[in-house]
Amino acid sequence: MTKNYAESSAPINDPKRSTSTLACGVVGNCALSALVDEMGRMVWCCLPRFDGDPVFNALLDESENGSLWSIEIENFARSEQFYEPNTAVLHTRLFDTDGRGIEITDVAPRFMSRDRMYRPLMLVRRVRPLDSAVRIRVRLRPRFDWGRQIPTVTQGSHHIRYVGAATTLRLNTDTSLSYILTESFFVLDQTANFLLGPDETLAEGIEDTARMFEKETIRYWRTWSRRLAVPLEWQDVVIRAAITLKMSLYEDTGAIIAAMTTSVPEAPGSSRNWDYRYCWLRDAFFVVRALNSLSEVGTMEDYMRWLTNVVARSKGGHIQPLYGIGLEEMLPELIVDHLPGYRGHTPVRVGNQAQEHYQHDVYGNIILGATQAFLDQRLFNRAGIAEFINLEAVGEQAFKVYAEPDAGMWELRSRARVHTSSV
Repeated sequence: MTKNYAESSAPINDPKRSTSTLACGVVGNCALSALVDEMGRMVWCCLPRFDGDPVFNALLDESENGSLWSIEIENFARSEQFYEPNTAVLHTRLFDTDGRGIEITDVAPRFMSRDRMYRPLMLVRRVRPLDSAVRIRVRLRPRFDWGRQIPTVTQGSHHIRYVGAATTLRLNTDTSLSYILTESFFVLDQTANFLLGPDETLAEGIEDTARMFEKETIRYWRTWSRRLAVPLEWQDVVIRAAITLKMSLYEDTGAIIAAMTTSVPEAPGSSRNWDYRYCWLRDAFFVVRALNSLSEVGTMEDYMRWLTNVVARSKGGHIQPLYGIGLEEMLPELIVDHLPGYRGHTPVRVGNQAQEHYQHDVYGNIILGATQAFLDQRLFNRAGIAEFINLEAVGEQAFKVYAEPDAGMWELRSRARVHTSSV
């Protein structure tokens, strides 16, 4: 699993600190995810899927053309960031030079409602003063089509619409729309609520909805974490890692992404800036194995839905090392020339040419990832004879390509050889 995120409580003393630092918190609900840096700026979020258009792309574009959602405190001095314990709810605190502060709470709603998992394409931000009133500024600058398209902005009674050619976002808020539209500093003396999502009317009031979404999402994640079989040692970091892995699941199809970002370089100046927002069968197996070891088997069940489709479609033949999260086979690799890249490191890539590769270890990862689904009696939908027949064909294909040259797990692009990991 490519890991691009971390949580941090270290003070930040430079208000001009790069927006593209990887010391970010991540919030998600298994339908979308967003990265929030240590200064409370939402610098990455793709819609309507993990592999979609980044409506916030400041991670790859630090210029004024970059898109982000920032909540700033006047006379910023330092910040700290932490999660609500055992949840994916993130808190960022910003302090001014007089020691006064605000707390930003970021929530990607996820909880059971009407006998199904409710995971809307929505981000909720709640901002409260910690001690006394302070002045803040909200800069909400989404863009579409990889930053090429500035949306048309329209205003309602309690909402702002950001209208693009293919996407429209609606911000519902109980604070002044004028201050948001003009990006003016204003006095914050009570909790302000912001809900950004589809262009739909809320069923309840803004504050009530935001409060309920936060409460129910915390309840969901604490219940989920409580069921994990974790050791007493290092429990906090194990739970945090498990939550991060869970957020990599695209629940609609069961795919598990390798990372939530694209084009973060492996090393400065290396040009090895790859798009990892897809499902590698190898990486997905590692995620399933890790969560299974903590007695969290629900992710395996979801992944089996996706994997069964991949195996059935192969009809006993070649299986790619990765697919799109909607089972897309073609993931043409393109370069987005107009984005400057993470800290100026180009290129910015969309798609991944590795979908063309032959990587023979993929067959073993399929079998290993599916084995427990046949044996674990806790599952709602255990694998049966039909799945066994399909997997038997996978085994035959593995035998057929045994000791044949391939790209290997390091995904060699210019040559093929026999790899130990593939045999």
